[in-house]
Amino acid sequence: MTDRAGVYARIIELIEPLNAKKVALTEATTFAGDMEMDSLTVMDLVASMEDEWDILIPLNMLPDLETIGQVADAVHGLVTKKG
Repeated sequence: MTDRAGVYARIIELIEPLNAKKVALTEATTFAGDMEMDSLTVMDLVASMEDEWDILIPLNMLPDLETIGQVADAVHGLVTKKG
């Protein structure tokens, strides 16, 4: 699925096994603050998303992606641009 809702749902599925603190996952959940993910875990998640949608997420984009919703927007934008 490449619609925004489908991208968001799949991202939630990819995050679940990495959610060590078992916090509730919402659009506003933050990776560093709420889930306390370290940079290695974040990079594992990025790699999973890149593999899932066959995209490249620019490293300079990552600091601006603090919440699950922001990541879903960015991934959806990259998938849509890819065509």
